[in-house]
Amino acid sequence: MLEIKNVTKRFGNYTAVEDLSLTVRKGSVYGLVGYNGAGKTTLLKTVAGIYRADGGKVLMNGEDIFDNAKQKQHLFFVPDELHFEPYTTLEKTAKFYKSYYPDFNNETFVKLTDLLGLDRKAKVSSFSKGMQRQAEMAIALACNPQVLLLDESFDGLDPAKRNLMKNMLLEYAAEKEASIIISSHNLHELGDMCDHIGLINGKKIVLDASVDDLSGTRCKLRAVFSENKVESDFAHINYKKVEIDGKIVVLTINKAPDVAEDLLRKMNPLLVERFVMSVEEIFLDEMEEGDYDFKSIFG
Repeated sequence: MLEIKNVTKRFGNYTAVEDLSLTVRKGSVYGLVGYNGAGKTTLLKTVAGIYRADGGKVLMNGEDIFDNAKQKQHLFFVPDELHFEPYTTLEKTAKFYKSYYPDFNNETFVKLTDLLGLDRKAKVSSFSKGMQRQAEMAIALACNPQVLLLDESFDGLDPAKRNLMKNMLLEYAAEKEASIIISSHNLHELGDMCDHIGLINGKKIVLDASVDDLSGTRCKLRAVFSENKVESDFAHINYKKVEIDGKIVVLTINKAPDVAEDLLRKMNPLLVERFVMSVEEIFLDEMEEGDYDFKSIFG
């Protein structure tokens, strides 16, 4: 299990991550979502022990990960910017990792590279960006890590290979009971594979919940009335946001949707519809910074 407790990371006077906490249990695929520059990469590098936290700590199996060589042998970090030696082959790269990771499984490496159609004797520098990502993923899974950290790891993949790698990760998490964090600014990449979602914004986690809980508590209620409505008419309902267009009202509900719908129906609307919010809609709702006045820019 991976525990991130009140972690803060600064670079000089700039705070990249502030008092951030989350837990990734065994067998869980945790999606870390946020805009570019939100602190995702800094957090992953701190978890991997590349950066030392300025506050808080990262625990793997109950032990502090920083300067812990034993635990790091069971953690693998796949960065956004991959680096391979200029003239090395995929086969030689695997041998390098095998010297560090005691649980490296060569049979798994061969099977995965065959599945992905990668030439093990070819120079990795000759691979496309997408092929290099697949190569790094094959090595990562062959190392049999208990914790796997992936930073924007689906970038550059075609839809078929992206789907294949997602299935590989889901199977690995289930079979090995591994803790996996996948960071991305693109919810389309994560929404269908993660069992837990964390939204990072303003250097902090603003939402941390299981996908099942999100789908069970977040919804939109659309109601049509016989007369025009104003916002104060709905003050007795616990909503996050209300949108009113004359007789048509849309309420965004964050919790207790059954209670909110019951109160709305007691207002005798002509029609009430309930829509479960997608993970992407929840993301946009949590991260929105308000409407931009483009006229003031281009006017």
